Amino acid sequence: MIQIKFPDASVRSFESGITVLEIAKNISEGLARNVLSAKFNQQIVEGSTPLFEDGQIQLFTWNDQQGKDAFWHSSAHVLAQAILSLYPKAKLTIGPAIENGFYYDVDFGDHSITEKELINIEKKILDFAKQKFEFKMRSASKKEALDFYHKNENPYKIELIENLEDGTITFCDHADFTDLCRGGHIPHTGFIKAVKLLNVAGAYWRGDENNKQLTRIYGISFPKQKELNEYLELLEEAKKRDHRRLGKELELFTFSKKVGQGLPLWLPKGAALRERLEDFLKDAQKKAGYEQVISPHIGNKELYMTSGHFEKYGEDSFQPIETPAEGETFLLKPMNCPHHCEIYNARPWSYKELPKRYAEFGTVYRYEQSGELHGLTRVRGFTQDDAHIFCTPDQLDQEFKNVIDLVLFVFGSLGFDKFQAQVSVRDLKKPEKYIGDPKNWEKAEKAIIEAAQKKNLDFIIEEGEAAFYGPKLDFMVKDALGRRWQLGTIQVDYNLPERFELTYKGADNEQHRPIMIHRAPFGSLERFVAILLEHTAGKFPLWLSPIQVNLLIVSEKHEKYAQKVLNYLENNEIRASLDNRNETIGKKIREAELSKVPFMLILGEKEAQTGNVSVRKHREGDMGAMSTEAFVEIIEKDIHKSISKFEN
Repeated sequence: MIQIKFPDASVRSFESGITVLEIAKNISEGLARNVLSAKFNQQIVEGSTPLFEDGQIQLFTWNDQQGKDAFWHSSAHVLAQAILSLYPKAKLTIGPAIENGFYYDVDFGDHSITEKELINIEKKILDFAKQKFEFKMRSASKKEALDFYHKNENPYKIELIENLEDGTITFCDHADFTDLCRGGHIPHTGFIKAVKLLNVAGAYWRGDENNKQLTRIYGISFPKQKELNEYLELLEEAKKRDHRRLGKELELFTFSKKVGQGLPLWLPKGAALRERLEDFLKDAQKKAGYEQVISPHIGNKELYMTSGHFEKYGEDSFQPIETPAEGETFLLKPMNCPHHCEIYNARPWSYKELPKRYAEFGTVYRYEQSGELHGLTRVRGFTQDDAHIFCTPDQLDQEFKNVIDLVLFVFGSLGFDKFQAQVSVRDLKKPEKYIGDPKNWEKAEKAIIEAAQKKNLDFIIEEGEAAFYGPKLDFMVKDALGRRWQLGTIQVDYNLPERFELTYKGADNEQHRPIMIHRAPFGSLERFVAILLEHTAGKFPLWLSPIQVNLLIVSEKHEKYAQKVLNYLENNEIRASLDNRNETIGKKIREAELSKVPFMLILGEKEAQTGNVSVRKHREGDMGAMSTEAFVEIIEKDIHKSISKFEN
């Protein structure tokens, strides 16, 4: 008999060799019908996996992300099966599950897949799905695996297998289809009731632009047609909210080929929006004891050699900047943190003077492949709301919790009330990815987890997602469409203080190393604005709107009165614009609605005579006539309601 522990801490005894699905069936027939995957002793297993030892089990259904992962990974296999049945000469590479759906990278030779062909592949997927083919895992020796793919003339799978150790290789079989796979499948294909192949893109083999470009087919699948229909409706709404489209319509930002790919140009309204965001955070930071600093856009190569950034970014980043001085090399800065370390190093410090909190809206540069660039969410030059805290070990816990409070304040003020925290730690199997003493890593990871627990955050732990110099706490925010975005990050770093030989004099009169906290509530202003645009559909909170009020005059003879109203609003720190074009008032109202300005003031003969303004609110319509003073009061109340003051 084996002892199986469940998530509710209950323990049951079963015969050795019982499968996951048999355990589910033992609990209830209904549960067994819905189990897609499971985790046993921290390993993802199949429904058909027999268990021979004591352990903890967690059963996953469609309601769990792990269940969806198994569902979509399995769907990728069926996609590959459908492709080979229709295109026997195609070469399969990899096909993982992603956050929403799955993809498969395929070498079709010289053939380009059309929209009509995608429909045919969809039909073939559903045809295979109806036949309820079981997914079966089996082990294979390295020789067997290589022989199989040599026979199939697939150089991509051969390359993958050559990098694997003998004894670790597994295949997944269903029907007459076989694929190299680590596991994590639904019981059979019959669970797949609806599928949509969404689009086709190019993708370099293994992400290297020096390799052959493959065809990447993206898809999504569901256990019910109704869920697919709802998802497609969501996609249509997402298209309407696309920040690239809204950014153009609202005249916030643009791109220029002459300036260069991935380098956004902020237009006046967009610059005003950024300025408001910066002022908002600067005000909160000032109350939290931060000091503003400024660092240059370039740094000597030695700076990044010391920090470790050159090793990690050097080959994939920008070319060195050579000066007339022999042997002198500069680089565009990929991070602000090395500069801030040197700011700290400008003079000696005592423990009594710590913590030091340096903040900067610092622009950094990283070379992204052209195929990876996407509006403001993936650019080559971006501004981080960066800050670095240098503190003693005794101060670390409180400082980290204070940063969490600041991040939550930012989210709350901007309407991001649904989020999950993610503690990103090392991948212990790949120590070469990280710098620094493993003992310091352990201390840093422990500090983050304990702080998250003390603040009662809903968090998960993700292995392998840490920065190369330290673990971090990332905030995964859900937008209005239910999509997850990584916004805001906090990192604990023992390594850079060591590399830069940062010190402070302790109470014992000896020199000690400070601990460094990296934090950025926005992450980057570019990406944050993009996500905020899509979250709000361009309807920003009143306090943040570049233009809060649009003054619309009925005819040019009312312009003098309109100017008087405009001056009054501006004197009360309300951002307003005057539309004095020779157009009908109806057209002006329609265009103001499209520009998503929160309020409109209609100014005509009646308003000029009474000294009032006729107020319209975006998407809500006419609010009636009132005095300018009363309107200002409405604005102030709305702002006060939507944004609170940060209390440290």
